Amino acid sequence: MIIDSHCHLDNEKLQPKIKEIIDNAEKSNVKFMLTICTNNESFKKIIDILETYQNIFGTYGIHPHETKKYNDISAGIIAKQLFKNKKIIGVGESGLDFYYNHSEARIQKKVFLKHIEACQATSKPLIVHSRNAERDTLEILSSEKKNKNFDVLMHCFTGSKEFAHNLIDIDCYFSASGVITFKKSTELAKTFKSIPNDKILVETDSPYLSPEPLRGKINVPSNIIHTVKFISILKETTDEDVEKFTTNNFQKLFKINIA
Repeated sequence: MIIDSHCHLDNEKLQPKIKEIIDNAEKSNVKFMLTICTNNESFKKIIDILETYQNIFGTYGIHPHETKKYNDISAGIIAKQLFKNKKIIGVGESGLDFYYNHSEARIQKKVFLKHIEACQATSKPLIVHSRNAERDTLEILSSEKKNKNFDVLMHCFTGSKEFAHNLIDIDCYFSASGVITFKKSTELAKTFKSIPNDKILVETDSPYLSPEPLRGKINVPSNIIHTVKFISILKETTDEDVEKFTTNNFQKLFKINIA
């Protein structure tokens, strides 16, 4: 059994064919999916998806690109949204993106801290987006974990080996996306090889980042089998073993039992 730990089923590229996409995922042994919130409009669609499909889980959070519109959001508001449906199991995606800078760094950090506060209050894991922001992301996570511990999943991790091992030191999990299969991602592959198996999950980030040999096409959860295969070769083990440890890690991190 495979769990896609990060996809965007509410996206306009996937929404019209969502039943077909979920059915095809099932045929590829992708039994459960976590569809990720990016803003309030996204969350409304996610609630509908959760009420329609039994094997889909969801989150609530504001993507760093969107934070300029949510400057005044509070930890209380975030926490309240987490109880709109029992299948809302995480907070995010939240974090820092200094590559595009669609929102000011100051606002991104402020909203990121509100998400962390909601995690600390609810014991729900935090799904973190970090791009061109390794130092600030690590500084914030390390500092806040000292105040009150919370669980962290580094979504679509593409950071440096040093960053990864600093995050391991504060007990973070890492999600491998299709990026790891790209021909130019040799350093990323080496980094994931060094990350303990009990800290790794897999994701598609659908409809983005299709793995090789499907790169450039619209991504869907069933494509995660290519990422699983790549990790099995990287870790010198079997596809079945990767499926097992990534599924176990998902259940442990999100405190659910679905196997």
